[in-house]
Amino acid sequence: MENIKVELGKDSYTIAVERGLWDTLGQRIRQVSQADKAAILTDASVDALYGAGLEEKLRAAGFDVRRLVMPPGEDHKNLETFTRMVRECADFGMTRKDLVISLGGGVPGDLGGYVAASYLRGVAFIQIPTTLLSQIDSSVGGKVAVDLPEGKNLVGAFYQPKAVFIDPDLLQSLPPRYLHDGFAEVVKCAAFGDKDLFARLETLESDADILREAPLLISRCIRIKVKVVEEDVRDTGARMVLNFGHTIGHAVERFYHYEKYTHGEGVAIGMIRLTRRTEALGLTQPGTADRIARLLSRHGIPVDDPIATKDVIAGIAMDKKKRGNRITLVIVPALGSSLLKNISMDELEPYVERES
Repeated sequence: MENIKVELGKDSYTIAVERGLWDTLGQRIRQVSQADKAAILTDASVDALYGAGLEEKLRAAGFDVRRLVMPPGEDHKNLETFTRMVRECADFGMTRKDLVISLGGGVPGDLGGYVAASYLRGVAFIQIPTTLLSQIDSSVGGKVAVDLPEGKNLVGAFYQPKAVFIDPDLLQSLPPRYLHDGFAEVVKCAAFGDKDLFARLETLESDADILREAPLLISRCIRIKVKVVEEDVRDTGARMVLNFGHTIGHAVERFYHYEKYTHGEGVAIGMIRLTRRTEALGLTQPGTADRIARLLSRHGIPVDDPIATKDVIAGIAMDKKKRGNRITLVIVPALGSSLLKNISMDELEPYVERES
């Protein structure tokens, strides 16, 4: 077992990573919460696999439980679903003493956190991520949000969980595409933050290898993220390095209405498109993009899309990370290192155009 402490003063919490942790979740959650009622916010796919089991464990630990189930998919991470969920919390009679538990991937994690942050101006919440992407990324750091038609995560808050419980064995139930979706974010973390981890990733040949190494991959990526979150909770400086690949990736996802690519696939396309351009501009060591692309392609993750430059720029114009007419790009000069480059939107085209 590994317990990783996120040191944020009064908002500090612990991330537990352990195979088989699922079996003891009821007792673990009772140790960090004296709530009477626990609302499990999840989606229908995850609920079918794990909802009843978690409810049973919580009831055995003395909680009154209700499962709040949303349809699966990014297109349901919206204000309509949010409204339904907070009204269900009210119907359940939850008070400020009570608890929201997000169970699933990044969509119920983000939405459940925003419900907890908003209902009664804030109730406690716990993250139980069940995908590789949510285990290493969205469950850590306190970003909670919903999407608007104009873009991803445009309505939200910074709101830290009471705890995060990660059981790598839950990844066994993931379809291969969604295991690879998370693996793309593992590659992202290693590319900007840990060249030794990147070299280790290059030794993994199969999904079985990824699952075998999952506890180590999860812990290493979380430690990278925790370090920058502790330094920059509200994403105004150092934490921006976590957005490597995201600026272009979000634009690609938005262009296809979140239907063609998963989040990790969008990030993969964004990493490669930007890094090929920064190599051409002399900002990145030659061969870096090819090395990242080979690793992603080995696991069936797309690394290119023909989306036009103007459509990428239009998507970035709606990016919540834009400040006025400026955007900060995360560049990888060499594997394991990063550079934040703040540019005006007028200067953006050479960084996002597709290589011919």
